[in-house]
Amino acid sequence: MTRPVRGMAGGLAMGAACLALLSGCAGEKPAPAAAGPGRALVERTLPAVPDRAGWAADVYAGFKFLGISPTRRNVCAVVAVIEQESGFVADPEVPGLPAIAWREIDERAARAGVPQMVVHGVLKLESPGGRSYADRIDHARTERDLSDVYEDFIGAVPMGRTLFADRNPIRTRGPMQVHVNFAEQFSARRPYPYPVQRSIADEVFTRRGGVYFGIAHLLAYTAPYDRFLYRFADFNAGQYASRNAAFQRAVSAAAGVDLVADGALLPHDGTGQTELAVRALAPRLGLDEAAAHDALEQGKTAEFEESLLYERVFALAERNAKHSLPRAQVPAIQLHGPKLTRRLTTAWYANRVNERFERCLNR
Repeated sequence: MTRPVRGMAGGLAMGAACLALLSGCAGEKPAPAAAGPGRALVERTLPAVPDRAGWAADVYAGFKFLGISPTRRNVCAVVAVIEQESGFVADPEVPGLPAIAWREIDERAARAGVPQMVVHGVLKLESPGGRSYADRIDHARTERDLSDVYEDFIGAVPMGRTLFADRNPIRTRGPMQVHVNFAEQFSARRPYPYPVQRSIADEVFTRRGGVYFGIAHLLAYTAPYDRFLYRFADFNAGQYASRNAAFQRAVSAAAGVDLVADGALLPHDGTGQTELAVRALAPRLGLDEAAAHDALEQGKTAEFEESLLYERVFALAERNAKHSLPRAQVPAIQLHGPKLTRRLTTAWYANRVNERFERCLNR
């Protein structure tokens, strides 16, 4: 239910020796997965958890299907995220989930202009299986329990579509808490390797699907990072958020303005502060506003680093600063979500996972 972050900061390539020895020491350019030895390494690296062999099989299969080398560093990165997100439980229990669900339902009802009493009355109707929707919500322990209630309610009761607009609000799922949007978009570009029982969204709840899409989100993209810290930040904020946050810092240095380095180059609607600052710089960069906007639209791809905007902003910023600037930094993001009970940030998340990563390497 939470996911507002995404970053990692870094420099340039780590050097030929590192790449040769570790074949993707920071996962920058994942190599094809190895066969037998890779599976053995995964099994040795995983902590002592229930059904350790099953977890090892699914983690190794994820690397193999994605064509990513299961180096010790790559495997430890995956282990660190799973430990942080679920403690190696495929569908983990969420403390206080019924209260969270009722709060979410009441808030959506208020936004839709539907009286709370009416909503609660409708939820007392019998759902598939004989129990009322309300009873199933009261006894939900995991996100999958709750997701099943929502899916039944959306499909069977007209008010379900009013409240949820045919969209299940459980959007992050499974042992690595992968966002459904990412899984659906990724599987549209690259065929999902397992049989789909119900939907891609439902597959994210499974151990094999959650691990597969989690590894893809964490490692299946190239980025200018010299530390896994930035990939952990990206896992929370979205791929390339750390690179984009460093770009925003360079824009600030070049334009002499303060920008929030949150990794979001373009807002969902309208014109954001980053684009306004870039527009002001455009004449000095030899670019028009349209070219600058087109480059910013590449902010969720590796191609952004090859754009004239990216190159010229860093060149101008480094001339002003009289020193080189990092190509990655952890985005400044305050996390929000119904499951959160205290103020957390992307930096907190990235550093917490990075500590687990270091412990895994040292085990």
